[in-house]
Amino acid sequence: MAKSQATFMKKQLEKNRQKKKEDKAMRKQERKENPTGSDLDSMIAYVNEFGEITSTPPEKVNQ
Repeated sequence: MAKSQATFMKKQLEKNRQKKKEDKAMRKQERKENPTGSDLDSMIAYVNEFGEITSTPPEKVNQ
C-alpha cells in the first residue's frame, strides 16, 4: 500500500521550514560579519546656512 499524500506533504512542509530557518541563520551571521555603517556619525545630518542638508558639520565662525 502506498504512503498517504498527507504524510508526504508534512515532510515537505518540515523541509521547507528547516530550509527557511537555515537561510535566516545564514543571513544573520552575514550581517554580524559585515556590519554596515550603523554608527552614530553616519546617521547625523547638518543643515547649512542655506537650509540644505549636508553630512559635514558647519564651520565655526569666531565673532
